[in-house]
Amino acid sequence: MLKKCRVCPRECGVDRLAEEQGVCRTGARAMVSSYSPHFGEEDPLVGTGGSGTIFITNCNHLCAFCQNYDISHQGRGREVGPEVLAGLMVELKKSGCHNINFVSPSHVVPQILKALPYAIEAGLDVPLVYNSGGYDSIETLKLLDRVFDIYMPDFKFWDNEVSMKYCGIPDYQEKACEALREMHRQVGDLEIDEQGLATRGLLVRHLVLPQGLAGTKQICSFLAEKISQGTYVNIMGQYHPSGEARDYPELSRALKRDELETAKQMALEVGLDRLDERRRRSFLVFSR
Repeated sequence: MLKKCRVCPRECGVDRLAEEQGVCRTGARAMVSSYSPHFGEEDPLVGTGGSGTIFITNCNHLCAFCQNYDISHQGRGREVGPEVLAGLMVELKKSGCHNINFVSPSHVVPQILKALPYAIEAGLDVPLVYNSGGYDSIETLKLLDRVFDIYMPDFKFWDNEVSMKYCGIPDYQEKACEALREMHRQVGDLEIDEQGLATRGLLVRHLVLPQGLAGTKQICSFLAEKISQGTYVNIMGQYHPSGEARDYPELSRALKRDELETAKQMALEVGLDRLDERRRRSFLVFSR
C-alpha cells in the first residue's frame, strides 16, 4: 500500500518506501510530534491515569482552521522507526495510561502495525485508540479489524462543498460515512467498564463550526439512523480561529454559546442521548 500509496482516500499513488511524498508529506517512517498522558480527552478515555496520546505529525486532511496547525501543516515532529514507536507506547502504558491513543493516524497505519509486535512483546496490554479525522480508507480499516479496540473518528462536514473549500477534499461525506460504518461493524457501540473506562467501541467527535457550516443536523441524523442510536458522541464547542481560518470571514470568529446548545439539541432530537459531558478537573502544578 505504501509502494503506490493508497493508505488513505487521497490515493496519492506516490512511492513512500522510496521517500516520495504525497499530501501527508510522510515517507516510509512515521513522524511523531509529541507523546504524553492526556487529561483533556473524553472522560471514558482519561480515568485517573490519562489517555496515552501519541500525536502523529502531518495529516491527510489539512483543514484550513486546524487547531494543531504546527503539527498538521508545518510538520513539527521527528521520524521514528518501529522500535522507537513501540517504546513510546510501552512508556505511556508503564506511566499509568489507560490506553494508547494515536492522534491523526490515517496516513501511518502500516507503520503502526509494524511497531505493534515490538510493543506487545514488551508488555503492551491496554486498549488501542484510533483517533482520526474520519477520512479513512475502508481497505486500510479492514487491516485494523481485531487490532484496534476503540475508534474515535471526527465527523467534520456533511456538505462536500464545505470540505472541498476548507480541506481540498471533494468526497468527505461519502468516505466518512463508509468509514464509520466499518468502524462500528468492527467494534460496535462504546462499552464502558465499572470504573467508567472505555474498553471497546465507537466514539464519534463532531466539532461545531460557526454558521452551521459543519452540517450538524445531517451528521446527527446519519449517526442515529445509519450507525446506532447508542453511538457515544462528543459535540465539541471549542472552535476558535486557528491556522488559516482568518482568511475566511465565516470562520474568523469563535463559536457562540447558543450555536453549541443548538447543536446538542439537534443530537438529542434524533435520539442521540449518549453525549459526552466534561467533568471539571483540578490540577496541582509544582514548580522547581
